Amino acid sequence: MALCFLLALPAMAQETPDTSAPDRSATGGAQTLEDILARQRGEQVDSSFRRNATGNPEGAAGMASQLGTLGGASDAEVWRALRYGLEDVKVSAGGPEARVLIQDSGMWWLQFRNGPLATYGAWLLGGTLALLVLFYLIRGRIRIDGEKTGRTVTRFQAVERFGHWLMAGSFVVLAITGLLVLFGRMAIIPLLGLEAFSTLAAGSKWVHNNISWAFMLGLVMVFVMWVLHNIPNRTDLKWLAVGGGIFTKGVHPPAKKFNAGQKLIFWAVIVFGASISVSGLSLLFPFELPMFAKTFQILNDTGLPQAVGYGALPETLAPHEEMQFATLWHTIMAFALTAIILAHIYIGSVGMEGAFDAMGSGEVEEQWAREHHGLWLEELQEKGHAPAPDKATHPAE
Repeated sequence: MALCFLLALPAMAQETPDTSAPDRSATGGAQTLEDILARQRGEQVDSSFRRNATGNPEGAAGMASQLGTLGGASDAEVWRALRYGLEDVKVSAGGPEARVLIQDSGMWWLQFRNGPLATYGAWLLGGTLALLVLFYLIRGRIRIDGEKTGRTVTRFQAVERFGHWLMAGSFVVLAITGLLVLFGRMAIIPLLGLEAFSTLAAGSKWVHNNISWAFMLGLVMVFVMWVLHNIPNRTDLKWLAVGGGIFTKGVHPPAKKFNAGQKLIFWAVIVFGASISVSGLSLLFPFELPMFAKTFQILNDTGLPQAVGYGALPETLAPHEEMQFATLWHTIMAFALTAIILAHIYIGSVGMEGAFDAMGSGEVEEQWAREHHGLWLEELQEKGHAPAPDKATHPAE
């Protein structure tokens, strides 16, 4: 996850500045044409020559002079100090975020959000759907190979299904409303106009903020109920070795209550869902839960950013930068989890016969349980929670 985070933040790379500063004597210390061209080429420019040029009261011309400056700083110098956070701004209310009047570093956030993030996110979801359709056309629906017995086995209790659907239903709503907020300006405004987008955006934000609590509650319930069943074991290696039989007809590797594929989805949901929840809480309570400056400090201490080619990540962030990182990370994790959930929905619905019954009624066909979770069925039979093979009655003709 740390590597994924670093790869998602190329704009943050802090390279060693070039020690050969250009000659700015001809411009009186102001930026030169070479500075402008270097920024256009995407190169890092040491802006300390501008950042520190915020006026000098001692060197100001007298007020009687026609060229005198108020307080020893020109308008350009005042705005430059505000831009780089060097002006001593005092406010009557609000915390440190209220003293930030100009935050031009937010431009890279806007460009990344509307550019690579939206583009690659759309390709991820679109590519996932295309692969699922292709897989269905090639493999078809995974059927129950053996003869159905007509008997059912209790797969999930009511409280388990409640926790699952609470989390799953709220996540679907969160995904839809989140996509509306991210892609609304690109897709909705050209089709429906500004007023329709305004209504949808405001409604989506309200729904997104409030449904998030249901998702977090469902996430906790699912973790508590199923974590012990999702601890990896040697049986999972056998399941993975044959791809769970998903790609080959008639192959049914042994599995307990959850197979290796379901365990991968479980831990992806828990880890990504927790990350989405934490960053979402930071967005629900703006400027109250900063986390990225501390995270960057920990990553720098491990040496991971330097190992993958980046310099040290910034350890001092403005309040607004914390929020910008939170929105990006929240969206990146949501895209990844949405792609995983699309595959999960496919297998649990049209992809596999009998799979939906597990979360629908909670009862599954005995033969389905034998083929996909044979070890789990044997455990139930040993405990007397399912009829033993030798005592099972034949289904009525």
